[in-house]
Amino acid sequence: MTEQDLWAAEFTDLAPRLDSGEVTSVALTHLMIDRVARYDDGLHSYVAIEPEQALAEAARADAEIAAGLRRSPVHGIPVAVKDVFFTTDIKTGLGSSIFEDWQAPHESTPTQRLRDAGAIMLGKLTATEGVYAQHHPTITEPINPFGDAHWTGNSSSGSGVAVTSGLAYGSLGTDTGGSIRLPSACCGLTGIKPTWGRVSRHGVFPLAESLDHVGPMARSARDAAALLGVIAGPDPNDPTAAPVAVPDYLAEIEGGVAGLTIGIDWAFMRSRADDEVLAAIAGVVEVMQQLGARFVDVSFPDVRAILYGWHTQCAIEAAIAHRDSFPSRRAEYGERLAALLDFGSQVTAFELAEALKSRREFNGAVALMFEPIDLLLVPTLPVAGPTLAYMSTLGPDPDGILAVGPFNAPFDVCGYPTITVPCAKSSQGIPVAAQFVGRPFAEALICRVAHAYQTVTDWHRRRPVL
Repeated sequence: MTEQDLWAAEFTDLAPRLDSGEVTSVALTHLMIDRVARYDDGLHSYVAIEPEQALAEAARADAEIAAGLRRSPVHGIPVAVKDVFFTTDIKTGLGSSIFEDWQAPHESTPTQRLRDAGAIMLGKLTATEGVYAQHHPTITEPINPFGDAHWTGNSSSGSGVAVTSGLAYGSLGTDTGGSIRLPSACCGLTGIKPTWGRVSRHGVFPLAESLDHVGPMARSARDAAALLGVIAGPDPNDPTAAPVAVPDYLAEIEGGVAGLTIGIDWAFMRSRADDEVLAAIAGVVEVMQQLGARFVDVSFPDVRAILYGWHTQCAIEAAIAHRDSFPSRRAEYGERLAALLDFGSQVTAFELAEALKSRREFNGAVALMFEPIDLLLVPTLPVAGPTLAYMSTLGPDPDGILAVGPFNAPFDVCGYPTITVPCAKSSQGIPVAAQFVGRPFAEALICRVAHAYQTVTDWHRRRPVL
């Protein structure tokens, strides 16, 4: 295989070559480390990398695989994670100067499960401050390799940039209002926001605990399913992790879509999305119909109240998460996160009760909408390839952040699983994405549907030219 073949490959395609010895984990790890050295000064996706440690892990993986001791589909695969996952051997900065010298007290459950599965941990990837909407002033914002005038998506920005650029084969992100799906969309990746509770959040720094989700970002539905299968499942260290058995996502991924019913609300999408995005969704509909899926019209619940309620809940839960350092160290916080925490500290019991009431009503309405359908199709972003200039015009929160999240935050509120897939390119060459949304714990189904789409399209294989 050429270097291009190797760095751009889906890692599930590399597993047989690792088994045969055609490629080695050490070679793949060297390739990622070399590419980070070559390109990341201009991309800023990593905040910490541990080459020697990664190469030692890779050598151990090669020995185990050669002895027939394959642990999982990610065994020997170099990955990196968003800089909010606690790791005891790699610096954890949490996207903030406040934690510059902080030492994680223990390993996070998701990263421990990656390590136990034999994945090679390269390092930590850039995140926004407090996993909210803006990078801390002391941290250089990652660059979108498809176009440096365009947004990378928040808050798992470094994860999106690194995986699409061939600086890691996969990553873990977190999603409170879209932060797995938005960077996946902007960077041409496949990202899964699982059902709330499907993946443990133990050792993952929170933005808002009742809205936070942990999930994979990868180059295909198959790779994302492999990563999810490793990290999902109950955890005695996290009582909110669902005690639900984890299916073999890869075993079910070839099931196709024939006979499935997919809901679509064109009125909702037209009220929020631009023409390029709508055209991309129409293209997805055509492909899925050709594969045997049936589309029916549905009416998605009104999102305005729930989006403002999302902001209220996010703010008060974030204020709780930062109470040890805010407002006592307010001067060290960036403007956007500080404003959120100020708001959260001022939320009244009445306002919180209103937000919770709206959330319960919205969740009930979503459940009713899903009764006649298997899945829902929506865009990921309302704007095709948003520019940094466009993002700067959105104004203060909640209107600012929610302008890009009408198809994302609602599914954090109800906790339903979604998978985002690249489905087009904008007129300026930036990836455009769609989401398949399933019922709670329907991750196997959404992976299956996304994989079916990707078997007949190649949007997910289009990598940037560095």
